[in-house]
Amino acid sequence: MLKELLYETRSCRTFDESRKISRDELLDMVDCARVAPASMNLQPLSYRLVYTPEELRAVQPLTGWGASLPELELPPKGHYPQAFIVICQDSEKYGEKPLDRDVGISALAIYLRAAEKGLSGCMIGNFRREALSTALSLAPSVRPLLVIGLGKADEERQLTEVKDGSTRYYRENGVHYVPKRSLDDIIM
Repeated sequence: MLKELLYETRSCRTFDESRKISRDELLDMVDCARVAPASMNLQPLSYRLVYTPEELRAVQPLTGWGASLPELELPPKGHYPQAFIVICQDSEKYGEKPLDRDVGISALAIYLRAAEKGLSGCMIGNFRREALSTALSLAPSVRPLLVIGLGKADEERQLTEVKDGSTRYYRENGVHYVPKRSLDDIIM
């Protein structure tokens, strides 16, 4: 089942706004991140849940989506995510240096739990940090490291083989294609 989830879990940039996401669902996803492995077991991350209509309207314009598809407006109007989880680190408690491994591990745990619930997401590293911190009233010592947009997918996403050496994702006929290198290509 894990392998199936990994094969099916692709970044999503178009969502069905009729499927709302509750605080309890978000707490369940973060609980999976909470018990995931952490470097030196420091557990330096904290999570800001965004799910109210007011906060969704404030956060959405502070995020950048689909840098490889600049000709498209992503997500399109009327197809926004219905929640965000902002992964943060408090420098007063855990220092300035972010533990990127922990962010990735936590984000994957959240992604997989969301997939089990029939939801999809997009990990967003392109966001306006200071504006996001202000919009969410984060303490000055709390630094947002990654934003995960969540919702029910309203687009078809498909894995495909890398062609001409490019791993850049693309869209054709409404399908979002995600090229992956072959297993033979990554084994040394």
